[in-house]
Amino acid sequence: MKYLPLMALRSAWNRRLTFGLIALTIALSVTMLLGVERIRNDARTSFSQSVSGADLVIGARTSPVQLLLYSVFRMGEATSNMSWQSVEEISKHPSIAWVIPLSLGDSHHGFPVLASTSSYFEHYRYGDDLPLELAKGKPFKQLFEAVLGAEVATHLGYKVGDKIALNHGMQESSLTSHADKPFVVIGILKATGTPVDRTVHISLEAMEAIHVDWLAGGRVPGFNVPVEMVRKFDLEPKSVTALIVGLKNRISVFRVQRYVNDYKDEALLAVLPGVALEQLWQVISVFERTLLLVSAMVVIIGLTGLVAVILAGLNERRRELAILRSVGAQPSAIFMMLVMEGLALTVAGVLSGLFFLYGLTALFAPYVQAQYGLSIGTTFLSAGEIPFILAVVVVGLIASMLPGYRAYRLSLIDGLTPRT
Repeated sequence: MKYLPLMALRSAWNRRLTFGLIALTIALSVTMLLGVERIRNDARTSFSQSVSGADLVIGARTSPVQLLLYSVFRMGEATSNMSWQSVEEISKHPSIAWVIPLSLGDSHHGFPVLASTSSYFEHYRYGDDLPLELAKGKPFKQLFEAVLGAEVATHLGYKVGDKIALNHGMQESSLTSHADKPFVVIGILKATGTPVDRTVHISLEAMEAIHVDWLAGGRVPGFNVPVEMVRKFDLEPKSVTALIVGLKNRISVFRVQRYVNDYKDEALLAVLPGVALEQLWQVISVFERTLLLVSAMVVIIGLTGLVAVILAGLNERRRELAILRSVGAQPSAIFMMLVMEGLALTVAGVLSGLFFLYGLTALFAPYVQAQYGLSIGTTFLSAGEIPFILAVVVVGLIASMLPGYRAYRLSLIDGLTPRT
């Protein structure tokens, strides 16, 4: 019957509230499923692109994952530092081309402060071997100069020439402030989509300078060194948090790694960034699979509700379906009508879920970037999400066949005979 789809549409419109709630349930479940998958993939991409071209990351002996997390991703804290003497000795190894010393521990309004040398701007790479570039200003050269990551400058509204004060540790209190030794913003880096965007960069000497009148994590009572007197102190760093190393030839990576791990003067650890990242994925893979499983179960529950609503509605539609049969509709046509209803609801729910996901990612992506340093994509639909969409539609189609088959089996007499 050529009018059957129109009649099915009008029939569905009469139950628009119930069908709308089912479509909303499917939409929310699809949003959750695709949201988990998008965060999982974007987190992996963001982590893997945070550092490129580095052959080894060296620090005090700890777990490889922990060393990578706090040195590259600014997550967690170092259990101990490595001495500057070890940095100088390791830098002299004939297989090492360059080193980037990193010193962490201070902050500015919740953003981590990283102290390094000019080699940081020369050799640090991210993404597909991309160098750091300045959007404004220039790298630090003087003692109390700072270069801001793009997210720091945007979030706090800083521009070149502004003065900022750092804090000792991650606390925000006057007792831990280095306000007596302010820094001048000398440069702002272009956005990278990595933890670099959330970092305030200063020199190693500057890190020492702001702590000359501090001891054991606190200011020495009654001892305050003014800015003009700081340069008279020995500002050579005593220790650093970690060391990023580039080799002349990557063939020698395991030899240098053994040299560092067997270093006699202190307990050090050298890790390959790619290997440490793989260990990290193994640690969180169980959590990832659990989230995906929960999301899949939510989708199944939503589709189960679809089946339940259509099946429950069959009792109310007995007379309607019987009348369709009486005017010439074949059982197969009734079957197809109900399958089309279920499929249309599933597709409507999927499309609504995609719009919800797009809106949520566009709304919260800047917050996630600012707080966690993770870049979440705001595309409407990515290629990796298409299999999930097709799987939901196929399962919805199969689920719609159950009430369709039930209607197919209803006889004409059953629909026209009143029930008592």
